[in-house]
Amino acid sequence: MLAVAETQAAQLRHPEPSQDIEPLSISSTTTPRVLTILSYVLEKLVTRNDKLVLDTVRAGNSLSTFHGVRPPGISLSKYVERIYKYTSCSPSCFVVGFVYIDRLVHKYPDSLVVSLNVHRLLVTSVMVASKILDDVHYNNAFFARVGGVSNAELNKLELELLFLLDFDVSVSSRVFESYCQHFEKEMLCNGVAIEKSPLMNTIDDVTEISVEDTQISSPSKSNAFD
Repeated sequence: MLAVAETQAAQLRHPEPSQDIEPLSISSTTTPRVLTILSYVLEKLVTRNDKLVLDTVRAGNSLSTFHGVRPPGISLSKYVERIYKYTSCSPSCFVVGFVYIDRLVHKYPDSLVVSLNVHRLLVTSVMVASKILDDVHYNNAFFARVGGVSNAELNKLELELLFLLDFDVSVSSRVFESYCQHFEKEMLCNGVAIEKSPLMNTIDDVTEISVEDTQISSPSKSNAFD
């Protein structure tokens, strides 16, 4: 939870949602195993950090721009499924997005990935990764609709992420492989079973991330910043 002053500031940045995210007509698919593992690792991290933070937010938190008023009502696993299903990002984008988040954590030790910021960090990181890795990708407006934020907010979060990373968005094959190995070890150490299950034709989970730009009927794809 945010402190009173931080909560008031966050309310100005992220107003309460006024309408639901509209379902998108895309055929069902299967969640790649690596995304299931990634969701588990992030959920474990957030659960631990939420206990550390308790009811306070550290002063000078470098990730405060990504904070919402309260945690969204959609689980991380469902959120990852939603992004993957609707944006058609390659699974590699999620791994690289995780690398970006991990770089932030190491670069800004005063900041923690918690339930108040993890969803915004994730959709922003994956979107940036898709622009680096995928030849064809959806534009910011469509990512915003899928992620449950306004287009203006996602544009702001994208710039914030890039500046926090000092625009260091390259990930070598060696680093990429090391993170994949980390995911596998994490699952083996905790004895968590992975099952591949088809996604629903429509996702009914409604995020509590503000949604202001839902009038997108025919999203375009782009190779440049929007």
